[in-house]
Amino acid sequence: MTWGKTALFFLQLFWTVHHVTAIHRHDIYPYGMFYGDVTLQEGDDETSEVITLTKPMYFYEASFTILYVATNGIISTQDLPMEKQYVDDGFPTDFPVIAPFLADIDTSKGKGSIFYRQTESPTVLKRAEADVRRGFPDATFTPTHAFVATWENVSAYEELTRSSGPSNRINTFQVVLAYNEKDTYALFLYPEDGLQFFGTRPKESYNVEIELPARVGFTRGELSYFFFSRTEGPYYSVTSNEQSVKNLYQKGNIGEPGVWLFHVGNGYSFQNVVPAQHEAVLTKAPPVRDAVFPDEDYTDTDEDEYPIDPELEDPTTTEFLEPEQDSSLLERLNQEAPFGQSPLQPSVSGPGEFPHPDPRNLPPEDVTQPQRPLPKHAILQVYPNRVKDVPPHPSGGQVFSVEEKVNFDSGVIHYSTDNKETCERLQQQCSQNAHCTDYSTGFCCHCNSGFYGNGRHCLPNGAPHRVNGKVRGTVLVGGTAVQLDSIDLHAYIVVGDGRAYTAISEVPEPVGWALMPVAPIGGLFGWLFALELPNSLNGFSITGAEFTRRADVTFYPGNQRLSIVQTATGLDTQNYLNVDTHLQGSVPFIPPGATVQMEPFKDTYQYYPSLISSSSAREFTVVSAENGAETLTFQVKQNITYRDCSHGHRSGLETQELRMERIFVMYVKEERILRYAITNKIGPLGAGEPEPENVNPCYSGNHDCDTTALCVPGEGQLFSCQCATGYSGDGRNCYDVDECAEGLSSCGAHSHCVNLPGSHRCQCESGFEFGFDGRTCQDVDECRDQPCHAQALCSNGPGSFQCQCQPGYHGDGFQCHPQNGRPKTQCEQHRDSLQSGNGGVPPVGGFIPQCDEEGQYRSQQCHGSTGHCWCVDSRGQERAGTRTPPGTPRRNCDEPGRPKTQCEQHRDSLQSENGGVPLVGGFIPQCDEEGQYRSQQCHGSTGHCWCVDSRGQERAGTRTPPGTPRMNCDEPGRPKTQCEQHRDSLQSGNGGVPLVGGFIPQCDEEGQYRSQQCHGSTGHCWCVDSRGQERAGTRTPPGTPRRNCDEPGRPKTQCEQHRDSLQSGNGGVPLLGAFVPECDEEGQYRSQQCHGSTGHCWCVDSRGQERAGTRTPPGTPTINCDEPGRPKTQCEQHRDSLQSGNGGVPPVGAFIPQCDEEGQYRSQQCHGSTGHCWCVDSRGQERAGTRTPPGTPTINCDEPGRPKTQCEQHRDSLQSGNGGVPLVGGFIPQCDEEGQYRSQQCHGSTGHCWCVDSRGQERAGTRTPPGTLRRNCDVPVIVPPTQRPETVCERWRASLMQQYGGQPNSQHYLPQCDSSGEFNPVQCYGDSSYCWCVDRNGREVQGTRSHDAVKPACIPTVAPPTMRPLPRPDVTPPPAGTFLLYAQGQQIGVLPLNGTQMDKQRSSVLLALHGSIVVGIDYDCRERKVYWTDLAGRTINRASLEPGSESEIIINTALTSPEGLAVDVARRRLFWVDSTPDKIETANLDGSDRRVLFQKDLVNPRAIIVDSPTGTLYWTDWNREAPKIESSSVDGQNRRVLVQDGIGLPNALAYDSTTRQVCWADAGTKRLECISPNGTGRRVVHSNLNYPFSMVSFANHYYYTDWRRDGVIALSRDNQSTDEYLPDQRSHLYGITVAPPHCL
Repeated sequence: MTWGKTALFFLQLFWTVHHVTAIHRHDIYPYGMFYGDVTLQEGDDETSEVITLTKPMYFYEASFTILYVATNGIISTQDLPMEKQYVDDGFPTDFPVIAPFLADIDTSKGKGSIFYRQTESPTVLKRAEADVRRGFPDATFTPTHAFVATWENVSAYEELTRSSGPSNRINTFQVVLAYNEKDTYALFLYPEDGLQFFGTRPKESYNVEIELPARVGFTRGELSYFFFSRTEGPYYSVTSNEQSVKNLYQKGNIGEPGVWLFHVGNGYSFQNVVPAQHEAVLTKAPPVRDAVFPDEDYTDTDEDEYPIDPELEDPTTTEFLEPEQDSSLLERLNQEAPFGQSPLQPSVSGPGEFPHPDPRNLPPEDVTQPQRPLPKHAILQVYPNRVKDVPPHPSGGQVFSVEEKVNFDSGVIHYSTDNKETCERLQQQCSQNAHCTDYSTGFCCHCNSGFYGNGRHCLPNGAPHRVNGKVRGTVLVGGTAVQLDSIDLHAYIVVGDGRAYTAISEVPEPVGWALMPVAPIGGLFGWLFALELPNSLNGFSITGAEFTRRADVTFYPGNQRLSIVQTATGLDTQNYLNVDTHLQGSVPFIPPGATVQMEPFKDTYQYYPSLISSSSAREFTVVSAENGAETLTFQVKQNITYRDCSHGHRSGLETQELRMERIFVMYVKEERILRYAITNKIGPLGAGEPEPENVNPCYSGNHDCDTTALCVPGEGQLFSCQCATGYSGDGRNCYDVDECAEGLSSCGAHSHCVNLPGSHRCQCESGFEFGFDGRTCQDVDECRDQPCHAQALCSNGPGSFQCQCQPGYHGDGFQCHPQNGRPKTQCEQHRDSLQSGNGGVPPVGGFIPQCDEEGQYRSQQCHGSTGHCWCVDSRGQERAGTRTPPGTPRRNCDEPGRPKTQCEQHRDSLQSENGGVPLVGGFIPQCDEEGQYRSQQCHGSTGHCWCVDSRGQERAGTRTPPGTPRMNCDEPGRPKTQCEQHRDSLQSGNGGVPLVGGFIPQCDEEGQYRSQQCHGSTGHCWCVDSRGQERAGTRTPPGTPRRNCDEPGRPKTQCEQHRDSLQSGNGGVPLLGAFVPECDEEGQYRSQQCHGSTGHCWCVDSRGQERAGTRTPPGTPTINCDEPGRPKTQCEQHRDSLQSGNGGVPPVGAFIPQCDEEGQYRSQQCHGSTGHCWCVDSRGQERAGTRTPPGTPTINCDEPGRPKTQCEQHRDSLQSGNGGVPLVGGFIPQCDEEGQYRSQQCHGSTGHCWCVDSRGQERAGTRTPPGTLRRNCDVPVIVPPTQRPETVCERWRASLMQQYGGQPNSQHYLPQCDSSGEFNPVQCYGDSSYCWCVDRNGREVQGTRSHDAVKPACIPTVAPPTMRPLPRPDVTPPPAGTFLLYAQGQQIGVLPLNGTQMDKQRSSVLLALHGSIVVGIDYDCRERKVYWTDLAGRTINRASLEPGSESEIIINTALTSPEGLAVDVARRRLFWVDSTPDKIETANLDGSDRRVLFQKDLVNPRAIIVDSPTGTLYWTDWNREAPKIESSSVDGQNRRVLVQDGIGLPNALAYDSTTRQVCWADAGTKRLECISPNGTGRRVVHSNLNYPFSMVSFANHYYYTDWRRDGVIALSRDNQSTDEYLPDQRSHLYGITVAPPHCL
């Protein structure tokens, strides 16, 4: 093809792509760290630091000099509020916003990145000028500055549940602000496949799956109006629904889909945003191959004639590939520009132009080293640009301009730069064990001698290696989806012979069996560290520690498909590889207990620049009891993408052959561990198989070099062993060299050395960081980040800094307050008390807490001397598992902390037994970074080491004494045989030392019993079978010739096995007093057996089982056992089974049932040890109420028994908790002869006594301590007239004391009351130091909790009484008149109404209900009582509004989630919904006559109201699939659906008695609507609600509680006025009702 035709083809192709497809990801404006971008901190609601523009920018009519970038897809000209105030609301916002995609976005835990920068790059400005000219041809605009912000692969915020995993949908979009001294234009760019989600769910959607479409556009924000007022400013919205969001990448307004241009500001006159008008619509693009051209002339008809690989033509080829990766080759070349080389820049001269290449300008390396073309079917990813420690361009610094050059002959894109990257500038990108080499076009890294890798990552030759990572995803097994949620993967590789062991823990059983054939999971590590044959390289030598491997596995004949994505993210601080694995798809079902066998096979790998691929088919055999042996196959297609250095000489590899010679797979059900073991070698393709005798031991793996040594082949069969770099020894035995202890480290000043296996690393001291070279520790100028308070001065020093408040202020410099300012917080008191301990100077090396601007503890605390950092809660208490040592990445303390693991709990419980210091000589388990048990545990005092499983249990046979080589705990050991278990169990009976004189069996090399066993002490020898059982007639005494145990003998009979097992229980000698059966000459049981010690005799059958009724005591005639006997009864079997548990002798103290002459249970049974007696039925079951203690008359068991009373059931349930014996120290109620509670009860252990009512409930004021005169419980308790009633504190304390059985332990909380019955201002848990302050009502004062030995300084809120205190009621009387009652968690609030206006100044708390969650609420105007549902207590309660009233529980049974509640004043009935069992119930107002009205056709019932005059009931059901509002009569008749269309989340319901309509507030549609009871007259009252929960109608107003505002909102019926009340204590409000002074 001629040059002209080629150029024509490329130009036409370039034009076609720009006009028929959306903009590609590589065509958006350049971004990333290389371009000087700043990265926004990860999180759910993050905002950048203030960005000061180098030149002001006009937005609308105003000039701005600062910008902020936020996580949620917006840029603002002012600091942003919390996301809850805007992220779920529509346009306009009340602050200025530029919104390319306003939604609830989350980048925490690595879910995408956000980049931003301001630039004056000529390339960027020229492109922006051209884009503006395309959209506004008549505009004369030359930008001088630009601001670029890019959201890359960001996710939507999702609340994960057990049944749903992450959606993995990600978005990429960009905004470019180009401006000069007069105008500002905004470009929004949405690349192809850049939008995978189009909206987000509100965080407070109350389990309703509603999604708010993203908001795109511009808002000026609120503007000042008439001095003191504010009004809504102009705004412009691009989207309104989901389809309009999809249009963002399907359409455009400057002629290119995905590109949107707007004129957004002008310094002279500007009314509102003006969009460009050149519309573009996305059409399907023809298939295009990257850098591949047909040989024929290009014509318009050639578009559809590109060949497609038939194997990959199936559009589902990448069905399971992760969506966040782009498969574009151009993008890979762009993003993977090696070592900071600039990627391609799109042409700025127009979509149809492309610069012509000049072959004469290509460097020599580009001409002499052509690259292999990539395969057409390559599945590529965007390799993340991981250039570390590259500082951003300084303000006004130089920006490199890159010129594109295309080599059409080779089909490979090359680059040249005027300012190339060199080793001098960027050598820190190389490993510390590598050297850097400059080339004409750039530089490359190469590992030093003794190491292998790609130069960026190098490992010592021959040293074993470990891999750590997580496995996630969803696997379908036999139609069942199994979620894998971050389970652990660990691999151990013996590099010297290519053995790779992989273990995946906590694998659920169904998928554990099914994943056994998927050896490619562990096969990756085999390829990475395969044994290298001559002229070959393993994977790590090429890719290093950063790559992505994608494998598509298809199983036959079922066509199940599984996608495997494994991403390597570098080496950790221990120099181990990190690899995360994602599985998605289906696998064949494999029966539990089956085994999988895989034969050795070979796989051919194809090597390209930055890409390695292979395709192979394999067989495996499944052997199961159900199906026998089945042979199946699977096909594996895989691509490995990595960063290649194109500047230097390449390895020249094109193909290699990986040989997997031994494959072992298994699933251990008990440990839930999936294991793969594979031996791997890699060599040239087609090298042939040499004769085994000609293979050098280094290549066959038959050498004896240490696992940490390198086998060096010699001539023929000769070889030598050389310890790996970082190890010393003779090669057969190698030991780690501690470079730190021996002074061999390369660590410089202000750093310390950390030894690693085979290597070491340098770690900067606290206050220092690695410089640009990545090796030298330089002082951190902390003052540069302005850590001090605005009213403080910062002084930097070596490794530290100091903040000092300016004159007129006080504080630690981090917080400065004016003299005589607000009182100090707990944090400030804590900090100042430590600082003032030594004359106001902090103690040297002591920890000083850091407080924020509000005086609260900063969420992250660091020790200035040790460098350790950790997260704390609001009380300054350290959050478990968050501590990080110096030099390691710190935790994100704003993320919720994970709970402690079993290992951490185990470790901390041992450490906390002695004040946090481990017990001297005690064992403390070691946990890894994830909190899991380390596979090897060692006792610090004894020196013993052993391997443990995932639960921390010792693995048998792995314990090694001090001074001996330790076990490799990562290698899968074969399970112990029966002989080894037998031997080890005897040896471990006394701390690993065999019992003196005891018999220890001998096992051979395979772990089987040796055929001849001898007793080391007695000298007896005998032959045993494969189970270790003595073969009859083979025992020889000491000094006599031994038997030849290899001769076959008759097998032992059952009797002989029985006899010998008892005799060998103690070294071959029968246990004293134990029964040993007698066998005849044939080895059969003798028909009569006798116990040598007790003298009892009995007859047995052929199996040695006692024949019922044949046992005779000693001294009596024996039975003739040759006569047939009757079978044993149930009682005899029961009795004999207990008696035979210990050689025919009953266990001491155990109960043995008594049988009569017929073998039936005697009607009365007695326990021989405890003396208790009771009656039983014919099955031996105890009859209720018949048990009598020792020394009391027994029941006549032949009389019929009455059923147990409540007291007897209570007593017997406590007594039966421990085998019929009362718990030591526990309270057991006493019942009288009739089974009723005795009027006086006493605690047998504590000595307290009290009076009870007929239900066993303690009567208030009757408890007496031990040693005092008891009350007469048969007379009523008379309270003296002067005695005050119990206070809330005293009643609460008495209630909890009863709940704790009169004996609270140190962990129980009891309220502490003063002499007046008021709450002590300091409350603590038991006798611990876990204390806090409370107010007069016992409510905790926020921020006062403390674990310190010094209790918090709490100020009393109740003055000491000067006289006997007056009775203090539970109910605080509400004011006169009409008022609203609202539920707010643990309290019911009162909001008076002045007409229809809310009187906020007189609001108060009616009831403080500790530990409750009040949801539904209603008012009985006739008796002036309030009723409510308690979600936490699962109760329905009521209280009178009269002074001194107490709350009363009216229903406390069979409630699960009581929510809405309604009172029928006319009929004196109560109605409520229970949202878990989905039913509606009713009862009288006192809780009697309870019945279920409806329990069918309900899914999520919530609100319920009753119209008393008409006797009609209404309720809502927010069923996600079909929400509805229904009605019926109060007796459950005439049920019908009132509303079912046009509703989403009908939370709130009210009856407007004035208009006689039913009204509802919908949190899904955001509307308040009303309808007549007959279904007519539906109307919208208000259409812009926030998040209503409950509502009531009064006069011409609606009052509803709102979860977004956490307050009460008032709306007039004519929608002319609104008002809101926000309580001081901000939390969710639930139900609301109105309480008029009299019934309306």
